[in-house]
Amino acid sequence: MTETVVSYARTPMERLEPSRFWHTFSDMNKVSQGPKFIVERAEGPWLWDDNGDRFLDGTASLWYCNVGHGRTEIADAVYKQLTALDAFTVYGDFANRPALELSERLAAHAPVVDPRVILTCGGGESIETAAKLARRYWAAEGRPGKRHLISRTGGYHGLHGIGTGIIGMDRFRSGFGPMVEDASVVPHDSVRALEEEILRVGPENVAAFFAEPVIGAGGVYAADTDYFTGVAEVCRRHGVLFVVDSVICAFARMGNWFGIERYGVRPDMIVFAKGVTSGYQPLGGVVVGGRIAEPFWNRSGNPFHHGTTYAGHPTCCAAAMANMDILEREDLFTVAYEVEAQLDAAVRTLADHPLVSEVRSGTGVMAAVQLTEEALGDRGITTAEVFAEARARGVVLRAIPHSLLISPPLIITWEQIDHLVSTLRSALDAVAQRHE
Repeated sequence: MTETVVSYARTPMERLEPSRFWHTFSDMNKVSQGPKFIVERAEGPWLWDDNGDRFLDGTASLWYCNVGHGRTEIADAVYKQLTALDAFTVYGDFANRPALELSERLAAHAPVVDPRVILTCGGGESIETAAKLARRYWAAEGRPGKRHLISRTGGYHGLHGIGTGIIGMDRFRSGFGPMVEDASVVPHDSVRALEEEILRVGPENVAAFFAEPVIGAGGVYAADTDYFTGVAEVCRRHGVLFVVDSVICAFARMGNWFGIERYGVRPDMIVFAKGVTSGYQPLGGVVVGGRIAEPFWNRSGNPFHHGTTYAGHPTCCAAAMANMDILEREDLFTVAYEVEAQLDAAVRTLADHPLVSEVRSGTGVMAAVQLTEEALGDRGITTAEVFAEARARGVVLRAIPHSLLISPPLIITWEQIDHLVSTLRSALDAVAQRHE
C-alpha cells in the first residue's frame, strides 16, 4: 500500500493563544504550546481533522467505539429520547423506561447469579460504586472490618479516588497522597500471589479483589486459561468478593457480552462502561450478584447511600439500547473473533522489527507492541515519537511508556488492519533511522 504522510497545516482556530481548554490526562506545558489536533468528524473506523485529512482510528478512541463512528441508528435513538424525556433523576422511586429496559437487558446477558444493575456515567464512577458496595455489603453482614481491596499490577481502574488508590501503575498515584486506605496490588499473573496477600492481610479484613479479563490500558496482558478459575476459587474459599472490571473488555471486544465469559467463571460483580454505548453517550454501571444485593433489597432500613446525578440517564440508556441492537443484528460477537485472529496475525509480523521486544495479542480485539529496553534507554526513543510518526502517516494509536496499544472498532476490515500495521512499521522505521 502506498505510504501517505499527512499534511499538518493548521487552521486559524488552532493558533489562538492562549488556549483555555485543559486537556485531561495530558502535560499541559507541552500541549498548550503546540497546535491542537482537532477531530471534526468520523465515520466507521475513520476520523477527519479540521484540515480535511483522514486518519484510521486504531484505538476506537479510548477502547470504546466498538460499532464504529457515525451510526445514525444511535443518533436517531438519542434524538427520539431527547424529544420525549431528556433527563430526570432515578433517586428514590423515580425511574424511566429506558433505564428499566436496559437494566433487564444487561442482566439477561451477564454471567452473574441473580443479577441487579446499578447505572452510572462511566467506568471510573462504576469502580467507585463497586468498591463502596463491597465494603458496605460486608458492613451490612456484620463484618465491617472487611475493607481491604486488592488489585493487580498493570490493572487500570479509572482515575477517581478509589480507582486511583487501587490502580496497578504507580505513576498514576504519584503526587496525590493516599487515595484509599487498606489497598494493595499483587502480580497480575499469579493466583498464588493473590492467596498469599489475602492470608497476609487476613481474610477477615479483605473485602474484594478487582481484575480485568485482559489488562488493557496497562499494556494488553491476557491471563492464562486457568487463571480466573483459580482466582474465583481463592476468593470463594476466603470469603472475598470477586469484582471483574470489564470496562474495556465488554460488548463484543472479546467476542461476548462482558469478556469474562471466555474464562467460564461467575464473579460477584461486573463493572462496565465504554462499549455499552460505543461512546455515543456517557454511561457505565455495575452488575451486582443477588447475594450482594440481598441485604439491601430484602432488609428494611438498609439503604446504599451512593449514587450520581445523571445515573440512569434516559438518553444515555436509549443510546445503549440502540448500540446493543447493532451488536446483535450484525453479530459483532462472531465478527470480533474473526478480527481478533486477523489483527493477531498482522501485528505479530512486527515482532521481527529491531525496535520491538514483544507483541501481545490474540485475546480480544486488542494488541500491544512493546519497544526494546535498548531503544527506550540507550537510544532515547519514546513511544510518543512512534505515535507521532504513525499519526503523521494517517493512523491513530495509543502510546504508553513502553508500548503502542491497538484496539480498533470491531467493524474494521482486513485491508484496514493491514494498513494499520504497515503504517506502524513505517513509523518504527522512521524513528529508528532518526536515532541511528
